[in-house]
Amino acid sequence: MIWMLETSVNIPLFEGFNPNQLETLKSLFESYACPANTVIFEQGGPAVYLYLILQGNIEIQYKPYDGPPIILTRLKNGDVFGWSAVIGSPAYTSGTKSIGPVQAIRIRGLDLKRLCKEHPSTGATLLDRLARVVSTRWRNARLQVKSMLREGMSDSRVSLPMRS
Repeated sequence: MIWMLETSVNIPLFEGFNPNQLETLKSLFESYACPANTVIFEQGGPAVYLYLILQGNIEIQYKPYDGPPIILTRLKNGDVFGWSAVIGSPAYTSGTKSIGPVQAIRIRGLDLKRLCKEHPSTGATLLDRLARVVSTRWRNARLQVKSMLREGMSDSRVSLPMRS
């Protein structure tokens, strides 16, 4: 699947951005696709990308040091995963595996930090929307998620405008 600017307007994360902002975002996101039963990243692996599922389902797995992997949750279209890449963690704290074929887009955590530094308004809006996506899974967690995202972004000395 090739992610085109035209399709970005159908992705709620990108709705309402002007054409210049969309072009900036398009340059930072890339397509990702995999077949069923693919390990997308392993727990403890380098935290590089944040993913947005366009189509498909994945499992988030956690492997305790003294037991078999545990499925923490299953994610579907519109869900985001790979938060470790954004909040400043050097390694993913859990692993992911595709349940069926997956089509997604992804952004490097470092590119998201650069976006926030070079385009603060666009970056802040995108971070706010990312926080809304994840906080729908955890009731009353939106402010905590936004705080973690801002803290992770501050590692690169980025100043983000506060939004509620």
